[in-house]
Amino acid sequence: MISRAYTRCRYGQMHYREAAPENPTAPTLILLHQNPSSSYEYELLMKAVSKDRRVIAFDTPGYGMSDAPPAPLDMAAYAASFSDAIDNLQVEGKIDVYGFHTGTLLAIELALLRRDKVGRIALTGIPMYPPAKRADLLRQIKEGPENDEQGTVTLSMLARLWDYVVVQRDKRVSLDRAIRAFADKAWVLDRSSWAYRGVWSYDYARLPGLNIPSLLLQPDEQLREASLAAAALIPDITIRHLPDLNRDIFEFAQEQIAHELCHFFN
Repeated sequence: MISRAYTRCRYGQMHYREAAPENPTAPTLILLHQNPSSSYEYELLMKAVSKDRRVIAFDTPGYGMSDAPPAPLDMAAYAASFSDAIDNLQVEGKIDVYGFHTGTLLAIELALLRRDKVGRIALTGIPMYPPAKRADLLRQIKEGPENDEQGTVTLSMLARLWDYVVVQRDKRVSLDRAIRAFADKAWVLDRSSWAYRGVWSYDYARLPGLNIPSLLLQPDEQLREASLAAAALIPDITIRHLPDLNRDIFEFAQEQIAHELCHFFN
């Protein structure tokens, strides 16, 4: 069973989902989602991976149902908010962390910040595009059009979002689930680009400082080459290729992902 609740962080209330067995025997696992999603994307994975451990999936500040910060943050500042929440929830002992896409950078920064707490991390899809491409993506965000009374910008974004999440989905994902994922992302369209400012300005020179056991669990997706290049900067990393998976992996491959994560964390 998955429960939902709020805790506190430096930016206000932080919403989270939680699943746990009656008597956990493994370290607590923290899940950090991609942008602009929420912890909703992890619900099926949480059911699969919580057989022996407490699992907590946070909504990043400004996404899902977590309060927004006063302005866009860098990845380190988002990670500090998760550190607040972990302390406020009184999570005991060492923790493991898994991040997906934007969540990979959040997981890395949380591990760098809380060397006393994070034992291992797993990552999928590290967005380390070449510097010129990242600079261009950051420029596009900063120079993007503002919302208008006619809804021109928002309606255009909704159409593109529907096409990507629903029309282009892996057809093993039901229409109902795809529509729910679309609504989850559409909920925060007014600040959907906030976290991307931190993503596209991230300093990957920080990766060699990650000195804990790490796992790259990498599907054959658009970020594959960028992710492998980033993984080469991480000292103690194991790479597991998932060539049969591409997108929507938590919707139909959650048992496979859970198996890989538990094998590594255990």
